[in-house]
Amino acid sequence: MLSAGAPSAFAFGITGQYWIRQPGGMPCLELRPRARSTSADGVAAKWMGCFRSPMMKTENKGDVVIVQRSEDLWAEGMEGSSTRRGIPEHLVVMVNGLVGSAKDWRFAAEQFIKKHPDKVIVHRSECNSSRLTFDGVDLMGERLADEVLSFVNERDGIQKISFVAHSLGGLIARYAIGRLYDPSNRFSPPATTNQFKEDGNWQGTIAGLEAMNFITFASPHLGSRGHKQLPLLCGLPFLEQRASEAAHLIVGRTGKHLFLTDDDGRAPLLLRMVEDGEDIKFMSALRSFKRRVAYANANYDHMVGWRTSSIRRQQELPKYHLLVEDERYPHIVHVDKGETKNTAEEASSDVLAQKYNLEEAMIQGLTQVPWERVDVSFQKSRQRYIAHNTIQVKSYWLNSDGADVVSHLIDNFLV
Repeated sequence: MLSAGAPSAFAFGITGQYWIRQPGGMPCLELRPRARSTSADGVAAKWMGCFRSPMMKTENKGDVVIVQRSEDLWAEGMEGSSTRRGIPEHLVVMVNGLVGSAKDWRFAAEQFIKKHPDKVIVHRSECNSSRLTFDGVDLMGERLADEVLSFVNERDGIQKISFVAHSLGGLIARYAIGRLYDPSNRFSPPATTNQFKEDGNWQGTIAGLEAMNFITFASPHLGSRGHKQLPLLCGLPFLEQRASEAAHLIVGRTGKHLFLTDDDGRAPLLLRMVEDGEDIKFMSALRSFKRRVAYANANYDHMVGWRTSSIRRQQELPKYHLLVEDERYPHIVHVDKGETKNTAEEASSDVLAQKYNLEEAMIQGLTQVPWERVDVSFQKSRQRYIAHNTIQVKSYWLNSDGADVVSHLIDNFLV
């Protein structure tokens, strides 16, 4: 490991970066072009951010070195090997859920790098962790957007972007991409915002990058308000009502957003997030991605219900006798590629759907764009009672049975 005060070049796939120590002892990163670094006063220092120690870790994998700095991972060729690694051009942003942290995605991030060592750089978001996840979806989304922009601006060569989010992180990511969306598209001839690409996606970029994959794991896209959307409450109306009234006392503004009780003279935030606003284009941002995928626990998830995480109505959920295990991915029991889509007319004829008007409005809004649904079941696993964390392998020691779900994510990922 290189000491924080080492003045020599510290090459790890990003040109012209040096570790230096800020007054107070916190190791920080300075960006300085090597061509002009011979003069101590030739270039003004530019602080790009501080990172907690250890500053860098490496792990040898044959002729590839897995490099970790702060919460970022990528790969390099080892010195003397025939492998040559360029700067990865695909940024994968991983977002944690409620009371989570960047560490929750450690296992999945490492698997990404092993699978695509020369193509992706994985950034595990650090801006919304622990009690900061009580601040509300909008504030956390703003922080994530700022973090992504800062990351992209610091690094040359990044061309593509994808988001992988767990639980509440899915809502945070949906808000952030709305803020990061730009209707212009530098990857194709100029076009108006209502034009479509050949593959059916709208024009536009996210943080100036080509939008590839938007993937959520057990995310409450329809909120947690009643109708067994929070399975822990067993669908009991009394408990669901009390939870809706008291959520903000436990998890702050986030609770109001999840239970659709935020009232600032406008519609609830989650309802506003299924359409384009005047300044934040939530749905245009989603449309810009080549893929949108919702992984959902079909059972044993006590925090997020099957319907809300898969963006479906009750009658659209696969019947249990149709759930079939895959030999390669034993906990993947159903995959819907999003090729079929119910129309608004079909939805409006459903009396049950009309009863849940807020939920129905969110479903209709979100399904304006096609989603792939991947249903997961840990019914035969000893880790089934912690399925909410197992689906992302939050901790390999506790949630290792979810490794095949992570493999499914990576094997089907558009690079």
